[in-house]
Amino acid sequence: MILIESLLDRTSARPLITFYDDATGERVELSGVSTANWAAKTANLLRDECDVEPGTTVAVMLPAHWQTLAVLLGAWWCGAEVVSGPADLVLCDADRLDLALAAAPANGVVALSLDAFGTGLPGLPAGVLDYATEVRLHGDEFLPWAPVPDSAPALDGEPAAGVLADARIRAERLGLSGTDRVLSTLDWSTPDGLGDGLLAVLAAGASLVQCRNADPAALDRRAAAERTTTRLG
Repeated sequence: MILIESLLDRTSARPLITFYDDATGERVELSGVSTANWAAKTANLLRDECDVEPGTTVAVMLPAHWQTLAVLLGAWWCGAEVVSGPADLVLCDADRLDLALAAAPANGVVALSLDAFGTGLPGLPAGVLDYATEVRLHGDEFLPWAPVPDSAPALDGEPAAGVLADARIRAERLGLSGTDRVLSTLDWSTPDGLGDGLLAVLAAGASLVQCRNADPAALDRRAAAERTTTRLG
């Protein structure tokens, strides 16, 4: 699919995303290869356990996080359309589980603990899949059953080709290139946050340093330590 081929270098060993959570002290770094493995595992989970196929709508109720990147790429790899409204399948964190269950999506709910060590969520209601437990059971290579056309809806009705074109325009506007390392505190829950803070960075071939619960006093030190060239947010 055009979004996977264009946004994700599956052979690159250089950092693609470096994730910080200042509330927990977490730091996780994934290369293009590692990110592709997580995206493939997620795609296999979504297809095999949740019946996600081209045309399935998926709501991603998650913060800006490295696992959210795997979820987005995995959904698009299956040919799903990521939507901000009602959806066939919902992926959410613990804080939004009640909201996801209230929507009663036809294909169910997948809950993410977002734990750096892969610990799952205890006490989930019957029928809710625990991402941390299930994803590790799936292969780190994904082969779609059929090619996904570039005209297929990918993000709130926008076709995959259009999402990529918009990401490239945003990257040019932001002055991003493949040599950049971008420090960002942007949230991905809005179209502009997702477009500028993630998709534009990937479309440019840049490396992302994503900070959640960012401590403003630490950002200058982090920018220097991570040798970032651009800051967003």
